[in-house]
Amino acid sequence: MRDARSKAPERASSRATKLTILRMAVLIDDPVWPAHGRLWGHLVSDSSLAELHAFARAAGIPERGFDHDHYDYPAHRYDELVAQGAEPVTGKQLVARLSASGLRVAQRDKRARLAD
Repeated sequence: MRDARSKAPERASSRATKLTILRMAVLIDDPVWPAHGRLWGHLVSDSSLAELHAFARAAGIPERGFDHDHYDYPAHRYDELVAQGAEPVTGKQLVARLSASGLRVAQRDKRARLAD
C-alpha cells in the first residue's frame, strides 16, 4: 500500500494533464469572407494541427477545406460547429491565438509554398 506522499505527485501530474487538455481549443470566427456565392469562416487550433484535423474529420469537413493553417467552413455550418465544441472568437482573437501558438502560416509563406 502506498502512503499519502507517494500519491501526491500522481495527483499533481493528473491535474497538470487536465489543465493542458482544457487549454486546447479549436477556434471559430464569424463567417464574413465572401467566395463562391456564400460566406466563409475559419477554424483553427491554438495547440496542434493534429487536433484541428481530428475536429474537422469528426465534423465532416472535407480535407480540401484545409488551407495551410486553418479550415474554411461555410456559414450554414457555424452553429453546428460551435455545438460540436468549437470556441467562438473574433477574427482578431483567432489570428492572435493562432500566431501565439506558432502554427500561423504567413500569407507570403503560403504564396511561396504554392509556387513550389
